Amino acid sequence: MADRPAPDAPFVQSLERGLDVLRTLTDASCGLTLAETAKRTGMTRAAARRFLLTLVELGYARFDGREFSLRPRVLELGRAYLSSLRLPDVAQPALERLASEVRETTSLTVLDGDEIVYVARVHGFRILTVSITVGTRFPAYATSTGRVLLAGLEDSALDAYLTRVDLRPYTAGTTTSRKRLVQEIHRVRCQGWAIVDQELEQGLRSVAAPVRDAEGRTIAAVNISTTSRTSLETLRNVWVRPLQDTAQLVSSEYGPPRS
Repeated sequence: MADRPAPDAPFVQSLERGLDVLRTLTDASCGLTLAETAKRTGMTRAAARRFLLTLVELGYARFDGREFSLRPRVLELGRAYLSSLRLPDVAQPALERLASEVRETTSLTVLDGDEIVYVARVHGFRILTVSITVGTRFPAYATSTGRVLLAGLEDSALDAYLTRVDLRPYTAGTTTSRKRLVQEIHRVRCQGWAIVDQELEQGLRSVAAPVRDAEGRTIAAVNISTTSRTSLETLRNVWVRPLQDTAQLVSSEYGPPRS
């Protein structure tokens, strides 16, 4: 969760609660009933109903008589941010070339709080089981781009993240040990890339490399996603080099090189 404002700041709790309802609908793979929404947000049914019906009235959600779900108008909320962000525009051609070269799906993500957010994506020739689009969010610790982005944090910020994050398992292979995760992040810092093998979803492998700004700070990560049919040796020995070249290209085109 984002840092809360100072106690004397003009904080509007009703807006926070309305956004909680909106995020809850966003995180749901399908529609939610009133009872489900209330349970997930920790609100009373009456409070959840008011916020849901307000979203319906404003055109951001629909109600089919049983479940509430988002409508396309909700995309307006993120369009201004994406349109002002040059990085996806800069990265898109490079991602397309990389996807064509490796014949797999390529993506660009940024760190937002404790999660990664996909800001650009090019689908490859292989169909992946996990459904990911621009705007999809995942926990940073369980993804290759997330570990690259965590490796780019200052030690104090990384320590704070490790203190508050809930390392819940997504598969049998998910890293849930803080000690092991720290070791992996330090390895990523040293080698300049990360591989995650079926930790977010069974059968999904990915390799990622950092995109840096003119001061050398990690601002995004590029990755290649594939299935477990592709060997880890291919990821390490064949794909890391073109992946790093792509990340470096995006870095150099996004801002001037350091003097």
